[in-house]
Amino acid sequence: MKAGAENSLSIRVRGQVQGVGFRPFIWQLAREFGLRGQVLNDPEGVLIEAAGAGIDAFVAAIPLRAPLLARVDAVEVAPFDGELPEGFEIAASRGAGAETRVTPDAATCPACQEEIFSPGRREGYAFTNCTHCGPRFTILNGLPYDRAKTTMAAFPMCDDCRAEYQDPADRRFHAQPVACPVCGPRLWLWAEGREVAGDAVAETAGRLLAGEIVAVKGLGGFHLACDATDSEAILRLRQRKRRPAKPFALMATLAMIRSHALPSPEEEAYLADPAAPILLLPSRGTLPEGLAPGMTTLGFMLPYTPLHHLLMRAVGRPLVMTSGNLSGEPQVVGNDEALEKLAGFADAFLCHDRDIARRLDDSVERLTAQGPMVLRRARGRVPGTLPLPPGFEGAGQVVAYGGQMKAAICLLKNGQALLSHHLGELDEALTYEEFLKADADYAALFDHRPERVAVDLHPDFRATRHGRARAEVQGLRLVEVQHHHAHLAACLGENLWPLEGGKVAGIILDGLGLGPDGTVWGGEVLLGDYRGYERRFWLNPAPLVGGDRAQAEPWRNALVRLDQAGLADWADRLFPDQPRDPVRQAAAKGINAPLSSSAGRLFDAVAACLGLCPARQSYEGEAAMRLEALAARAPSTEGSYEFESSGTEIDPRPMFTALHADSLQGIAPERIAARFQIGLALAFANQARRLVESGEARAVALSGGCFQNPGLLAATVAALGDVPVLIQRKVPANDGGLALGQALIAAADTG
Repeated sequence: MKAGAENSLSIRVRGQVQGVGFRPFIWQLAREFGLRGQVLNDPEGVLIEAAGAGIDAFVAAIPLRAPLLARVDAVEVAPFDGELPEGFEIAASRGAGAETRVTPDAATCPACQEEIFSPGRREGYAFTNCTHCGPRFTILNGLPYDRAKTTMAAFPMCDDCRAEYQDPADRRFHAQPVACPVCGPRLWLWAEGREVAGDAVAETAGRLLAGEIVAVKGLGGFHLACDATDSEAILRLRQRKRRPAKPFALMATLAMIRSHALPSPEEEAYLADPAAPILLLPSRGTLPEGLAPGMTTLGFMLPYTPLHHLLMRAVGRPLVMTSGNLSGEPQVVGNDEALEKLAGFADAFLCHDRDIARRLDDSVERLTAQGPMVLRRARGRVPGTLPLPPGFEGAGQVVAYGGQMKAAICLLKNGQALLSHHLGELDEALTYEEFLKADADYAALFDHRPERVAVDLHPDFRATRHGRARAEVQGLRLVEVQHHHAHLAACLGENLWPLEGGKVAGIILDGLGLGPDGTVWGGEVLLGDYRGYERRFWLNPAPLVGGDRAQAEPWRNALVRLDQAGLADWADRLFPDQPRDPVRQAAAKGINAPLSSSAGRLFDAVAACLGLCPARQSYEGEAAMRLEALAARAPSTEGSYEFESSGTEIDPRPMFTALHADSLQGIAPERIAARFQIGLALAFANQARRLVESGEARAVALSGGCFQNPGLLAATVAALGDVPVLIQRKVPANDGGLALGQALIAAADTG
């Protein structure tokens, strides 16, 4: 039937609108406003074709009343003169390809939580979900998001589930992972070479309470779990995993978290977000020190699947939930893979038969006085997209490959940036294989055909070599981006700084990045924008003796810095058992000792002076994290050490002289750590502020992994005073955000 004289419209809704209950929402809204027509999914999002007197009010209500998990980017309206049904229908999906966004996995909603603990057909069922929660990205094989294109395709729905799935008034209408014990995935416990009889959750809980370590299959891979109140179990897990000190992630109910940490109301709300991240919280000191040696915070997450909720209720205490993987390798996702690779770690395996389409680590975040901070962007946050800043409307498709550490890929398409999940350290061969798989996966899933490829300036990074090879084979434009320029652009992009917004002063403090002068940068004030930069000020360089060994052994950085400060005798007393003479000779001759302005290595040097893992770090960033934790214990009124600014260099020698004097006087280590951090913040903030006050810069941007230290961040923001400051809240300030900056720089490159 023709729409006739009625006001008939074609309404295109773009954004995160598939897999979130959007079509039943539209169906109910259309009935409320007396419309007839239809709604469907297609590669561009949700398409509505409708007519009726209330259609204008209907269109206005769409973004205002959208479902909880939806993100509406645009509602586009055009006249429609086609045929419409008499009522309002939910039609079948159309087309193939991907122009819309994919919804991240979402934590179990309150309704499903209540259902698994109440009498009914899903009582105790570990795979309960609805359109408001459950797996999404981890089960997705293709778009549009329909059951046939997920790993749930292997589980035909029973009559009861199909009735829910087909009822627009039901909260499970077109919930693609809908299932029940009759037709859905099943759970079992495996131990001693066989499936253990009985209730899998109850049996697992009993083993955990007895001190065993259990590999638990979750949404994005296996975790290794143990009782977080059991010091012996924690030590056994550390010994088996050969992870002596890196903090473990914990899972607990909110009541348990309140017993062992000090969450603020804002942090409690953040924990309960559908993304369910690991959140770093101040510890009460009631749990074993072995969970996070030397730290003042613990990383807690709430249970985020029905399986986790059932397990937490059965155990009744916090659990360690650390990634199930061999050291340096990606997280295990398959049952057979787990039995093979985790056999040396786990006493038992809690498995299920729903396949994981892509492995995802847990996101790690924290709240600071400056707002939220993402340390690792993964499950629950990806593949959420970010809008491009003004001026990038005509940007073509770009792929950027990030760096060597904390690898991530970024795609630009249709005015959006899609930053991938955390992929790990590409030094490891298997992690690099996962990086290559992710590159192909994202390209296929989002129908991405780049015109440009962006890579780090370092020629030996695996990501750089891969990007260069792809550009050459496919005839694409290659854009090489200096590491710290990418950090700057990532901060600008997240803050929607316009392409023509003018230059900013970027304080970039991190571990290392190759500079165009052949030295290793890591402590800079840059003046620039997306199109270019000048290196205006930098930390006085010191040699990284032994190259990569200097990153692993903090005493090396302390030795060269103390020697520069005329404190060689103190260095000799601090590190009597280390090979000091060979290191000094290599530094003097420049043998495997590249010069570096790295702020990260300066943190290592100060940490070593205070006796914090001076000989060797057991994990990347350990010395700096321990120093950060130490500084957090200092009085809030602590003073600062002075750095010397001469010309373009910021010299730490006066700081080391004062640090030595305080050490001789017996000043508490936490006060020394705080004075160093505040002094470093002041030294860089003063230079950046002058660039703004002189009119050369319009704001200050803070980026680089060092700014994931909330004490340093707060001190820098305070030192900048009323100068406009841009910081990173949604994208990691560490190398996990590099690819976003690279992509924007490539898009802005008109050469």
